[in-house]
Amino acid sequence: MTKVAPSLLAADFMHLAEQIIELEKAGCDLLHLDIMDGHFVPNLSFGPFIVKQINAITDLPLDVHLMIANPEKYIDRYLDAGADYLTVHGEVIGADPTLLKQIKSAGAKAGLSLNPDADIMDYRDLFVHLDLFLVMSVYAGFGGQKFIENVLEQVRKAVSFRDEMGLDFKISIDGGINLKTAALARQAGVDILVAGTALFSAADIGHFIRELRG
Repeated sequence: MTKVAPSLLAADFMHLAEQIIELEKAGCDLLHLDIMDGHFVPNLSFGPFIVKQINAITDLPLDVHLMIANPEKYIDRYLDAGADYLTVHGEVIGADPTLLKQIKSAGAKAGLSLNPDADIMDYRDLFVHLDLFLVMSVYAGFGGQKFIENVLEQVRKAVSFRDEMGLDFKISIDGGINLKTAALARQAGVDILVAGTALFSAADIGHFIRELRG
């Protein structure tokens, strides 16, 4: 079954604890935390201290997405804060698997993310080190953007890599996910749907999560 990861960047931070409890009751599978540094992406979000507080509230796995220019400086801090998945951008690490190996050796799951204009073939050799491949269906750094449909080709290529190499990493997608785009993503082979604006604006979050899963 397709999993759903609410993106907490779209939550009401004045009532974050209550919203996390509501998400747990609604049946989500993990929580997606976007970390922005004002360099790799122009916006800022939050850091390890908030991740640690979120981890104290919930037993749900934390899917921490590092949209930052120098992740090597902060990997240990986010692992210590409770990240279960830690995802870095291919545009930052290039073809070097060092950080992915470091994440895995620390006992967390290693993820790689790519923006919509990236050529997935440039990163093919990294897939043997992955637990998660996060496809950005909008450009990293802003919420509420429109889904870019041609990124589904990245999803299909990742499915092919996984089959050809006998791997078992999960494929996630983030950006512009609603009921229509979720169906397209599921058809392409996505395992995890990251949903923000549409999910948090739903009248019934539990019902919306069930519909996202199809």
